[in-house]
Amino acid sequence: MKTVRTRVAPSPTGFPHVGTLYQALFDFVWAKKNEGKFILRIEDTDAKREVEGAEQAIFDAFSWAGLNADEGPNSGGEFGPYRQSERLTLYKKYAEELIEKGFAYYCFCDETRLETLRKEQEAKKLPPRYDRFCRDINPQEAKKRVKAGEKACIRMKIPDHEKIKVTDLIRGEIEFDSDTLDDQVILKSDGFPTYHLAVVVDDHLMEISHAIRGEEWLPSAPKHVLLYRYMNWVPPVFVHLPILRNPDHSKMSKRQGLTSVFWYRDEGYLPEALLNYLASIVWNHPEGKEIFGIPDLIKYFEFKDMSYAAPIFDLTKLEWMSGVYLRGFSVEQFIDKMDEYRNRLGKRNLLETLGMEKLRKIIPLVQERIKKLSEFGPSVDFFFVSPHPLLVRYEYSLQARYLDKIPEMLDMMFDRFTKLSDFSAGSIHNSVNEIVTATGWKKADFCMMMRIAITGKTISAPLFESMEIIGRDASFERLGKAKEVVIELIKDGQSQT
Repeated sequence: MKTVRTRVAPSPTGFPHVGTLYQALFDFVWAKKNEGKFILRIEDTDAKREVEGAEQAIFDAFSWAGLNADEGPNSGGEFGPYRQSERLTLYKKYAEELIEKGFAYYCFCDETRLETLRKEQEAKKLPPRYDRFCRDINPQEAKKRVKAGEKACIRMKIPDHEKIKVTDLIRGEIEFDSDTLDDQVILKSDGFPTYHLAVVVDDHLMEISHAIRGEEWLPSAPKHVLLYRYMNWVPPVFVHLPILRNPDHSKMSKRQGLTSVFWYRDEGYLPEALLNYLASIVWNHPEGKEIFGIPDLIKYFEFKDMSYAAPIFDLTKLEWMSGVYLRGFSVEQFIDKMDEYRNRLGKRNLLETLGMEKLRKIIPLVQERIKKLSEFGPSVDFFFVSPHPLLVRYEYSLQARYLDKIPEMLDMMFDRFTKLSDFSAGSIHNSVNEIVTATGWKKADFCMMMRIAITGKTISAPLFESMEIIGRDASFERLGKAKEVVIELIKDGQSQT
């Protein structure tokens, strides 16, 4: 049985797209499921569009996601080199071999002629394609012109009136009419290959068993099938994954803001949640699970079970899933994840900053409420720093119907809490119940005024437990400052009337 070898081949023309991670996930899973190899290849043949640092960014993105390649530019392997720019002599050799076999030809048409041709076809409402102007030039004459220094690319010959069959592991057999295909450029005049030649040569020489890629390459598949036939090579198994779509069904493109893998990383989404989500939108776990990891994918995944309907990328669902993962962590695991995240941002470790004793109390309070790591800091800041008076003033200014009553509420809190021998969450809660029973105030409204004083927020971690952690003295200080802010706010309102 042939060894399963899969590959992902991103171009360093921008920072890693979440769609690349989506493809790499299934490359990785299929290789591991079949005890094979997962290969990373860099398609760096478009020097004009290459972005500095993009190749390293690809390595970093896969490392963050835990999709580490068995072979590649940064890990080596016996089928290298793994950068296409280092394989140019190979592409030239096979392109010239196709000419010798009569399956390709030199094309001397310059950009001016091709542009004129495109405009003529557009005016006649014809599909844009090369008109085979150079196809019948005598091969020997063409060689002489190339040797004399005339610039030429190499095009593959597409046969006329032929049905070309492509077998896809998800979609089954698909038939293409050769008359709809163009005589594709396979080697440019600068010696660099186009995708079509490079992918066929590389997949063959690297012994790729499964060519897993996005469905945008499905229209090119018949050209690749022809190239395999022309070279007398056995093609790999083709798998064309459905393209990720936005909620409006448009394609997720690099030009849109939320497509970079690093955006999700820097926002604090967990890589395991992102991979889980990417798998779940095209495949259903046989046990009906929504939360599952790479081990389950390796155990159960089959391409035949994958939907080829366009998957909709729903950020809200991803946030929910990320929150589920966060809630499943122990305090120690949560700290590890947070420190990894904070270190990337150049911040100090949580243990160094806060200490384990406080963290053991704080983390369970916020763990149930946050959906990504970036929400942790804003959720816990009030434990260590009193809310800014302007923030408290702003929040109280939105509580106009209670404004005149707030000083009395704060006084009652201060008076009742001063008498507590045990400043615990339970005791604070009991005191609040006694106050609202005696005054007739609504508990939710009373707690809101109290929450603003203590946290500067209208939504926060559980209030009574938070006050216990903050402590009696700090809580009293905040209640006092809040009263000063409210009195000033009331005076300002009176002076304006």
